[in-house]
Amino acid sequence: MDGVGVLLLNLGGPDKLDDVRPFLFNLFSDPEIIRLPFPALQKPLAWLISSRRAKVSTANYQQIGGSSPLRRMTEAQAQALQQQLQQQGQDAQIYIGMRYWHPYTEEAIARIKRDGIEQLVILPLYPQFSISTSGSSFRLLEKLWQEDPALNQIEYTVIPSWYQQPGYLQAMAALIAEELNQVPNPDEVHLFFSAHGVPVSYVEEAGDPYQKQIEECTSLIMQTLNRPNPHTLAYQSRVGPVEWLKPYTEDAIPSLAAQGVKDLLVVPISFVSEHIETLQEIDIEYRELAEKSGIHNFRRVPALNTHPLFIKSLADLVLESLNSPSIKLSEVTQLKKKVKMYPQERWEWGLTTTAEVWNGRLAMIGFIALLVELITGTGPLHFVGIL
Repeated sequence: MDGVGVLLLNLGGPDKLDDVRPFLFNLFSDPEIIRLPFPALQKPLAWLISSRRAKVSTANYQQIGGSSPLRRMTEAQAQALQQQLQQQGQDAQIYIGMRYWHPYTEEAIARIKRDGIEQLVILPLYPQFSISTSGSSFRLLEKLWQEDPALNQIEYTVIPSWYQQPGYLQAMAALIAEELNQVPNPDEVHLFFSAHGVPVSYVEEAGDPYQKQIEECTSLIMQTLNRPNPHTLAYQSRVGPVEWLKPYTEDAIPSLAAQGVKDLLVVPISFVSEHIETLQEIDIEYRELAEKSGIHNFRRVPALNTHPLFIKSLADLVLESLNSPSIKLSEVTQLKKKVKMYPQERWEWGLTTTAEVWNGRLAMIGFIALLVELITGTGPLHFVGIL
């Protein structure tokens, strides 16, 4: 089969410290990250947040070497996937499309058109689907397809999620087992699955399947591992004043310590590459929290990176997709309900003209309070950064 391409989708990350602020601006400009009642204020708010968070985020990146390793690792995964596909009899060009930094998704699409790709597999490097990860990239791609008639010449298919893929589960179980086998009391180690969080409103109001998929994925990994270890699932990296999926990782670790847990092995379940949230948030911040709470035997399972079983699972996904009925972008961008992150309340409180006026006034008061908090870093809606 000639003219086959694979588009790997990922978040992206700053290549150097000077990139941190513009990267944050791109991130918070996405309405799937921060959904506002006033869309015209999206970019001004993104500018405020990125300006406010740049110093802290830059310091965090300095702790892990001054840049994000995500691009380098994704490129390594792409090369390994291409080689694995060749070994399985399929030639394919692999492209990388990052959502918030180079190489942007738009850059990848331009190269795909230039290379004359006839058949394309769109593969997000997020095992579980969420509005704010795969969903955001899918909606961008759908927009590009609608705006460029030339793209309609490409036969494509989308892989929405793949957390149930046997090879992926085996790779996760193998990494966990490898860490457990290095300690003298492997069956007593508490497995701590830490996933990136999303707002509760995404799940309850918009129907985001992320929580269900994360919970099912955790269960499947434990079944594949087939060990007696107790385990906990929690969510990290929340941002803003609204409620996110619980339990929060920063609360769950001290709680386990209070229950007498001494040996903790963290499993980054929603991440397939090392990046800021594994190397800094887990390895530094949560390690310090664990030790302060009394857990001194703190270990982490490495991200999948280029683990052979993982790369083989990606190749299997590609080959299965090429030989199955295609899934179109319109089929995976159906979560259309408006979900507001700031603030959490619904804005429609009445039907009368007077009520609508007051609704707008109260909404603006709340929004101004939010801006004050984001600028100052203090206030009743204490802002917790994700980077």
